[in-house]
Amino acid sequence: MDVCLVIKQRLEELGLEQKDLAAAAEVTDSYISQLLARKKLPPAPDRTDIYQKMAKVLKLPIDRLAKLAELQRREELKRGLAGPPTPMFGEIRELILRKCVPGKEKQVREIFEKQPFGELERLVTQKLLDVIKNVAKEELNSENWLHLVARLAGRSYEQTRVTLLEFLDTDVFSLSPENCVSFLDPLIESWDVDLTTFAMEIVLNRRIASGYSKRFEFVETEPLQREVEPGFTEFIKDSSLSGSASKEEIELLKKLRFNGKRPTPLYYYRELQSLRDPLHFRVGKSTVDVKFGPK
Repeated sequence: MDVCLVIKQRLEELGLEQKDLAAAAEVTDSYISQLLARKKLPPAPDRTDIYQKMAKVLKLPIDRLAKLAELQRREELKRGLAGPPTPMFGEIRELILRKCVPGKEKQVREIFEKQPFGELERLVTQKLLDVIKNVAKEELNSENWLHLVARLAGRSYEQTRVTLLEFLDTDVFSLSPENCVSFLDPLIESWDVDLTTFAMEIVLNRRIASGYSKRFEFVETEPLQREVEPGFTEFIKDSSLSGSASKEEIELLKKLRFNGKRPTPLYYYRELQSLRDPLHFRVGKSTVDVKFGPK
């Protein structure tokens, strides 16, 4: 038994209409109609409060509809694994390009048109989508935020809630113009991309998004500062071990890595001798047995 059938049965048993359910869930009548007609996939339970609101008016256990919706979503998604939907990038691409910083728009547009839905277009679209979704998730239960977004997008509060439910389930392959008009347009102020490193900077609308600017780097970099081994610090402090070491030798010893083990100061002294003469400092019966300290 799927969630749509349960809802229909309860509406009939309680003598309620779809508009009553829509009012209780704070969505549009048409959304409820399409949901019950199975023209829309039920929204993910962890991304909406619609099932709790419906359960209350339908006098059902609070988690009943959410559990049924999750099962129905799994079945629908399994049937859809044959291949991703064809991306709809006409109006959407234009809106995304319009948000690009003026000095970069022409160059980016040429790449988008030369490689339709290629690596750059997918990267930019995905990052914009990720940022907007994160903001939407944070504000999901804020009526004031939804009312503000609704006004900026020129939509009703109920329409905005419906679009938000769909938007949180979408991806770059199924992003719709309505998603963009409702969320991408009002939330994104501008974006820029470095075409060499593919680093992106996304500037959000201060009025409706916290964290004014987001920056993403896509190149591998070294950590700003590596942890200095305690044994190395003790080695440097003990002049009887490190007193004769040159600056270059100290730097080489400092860069040694041990995968979680903790070398002793004496270990660094042995490595120093090995750097100077690998054959001179072999371990034999008469030498000191140097061991790592505890992890």
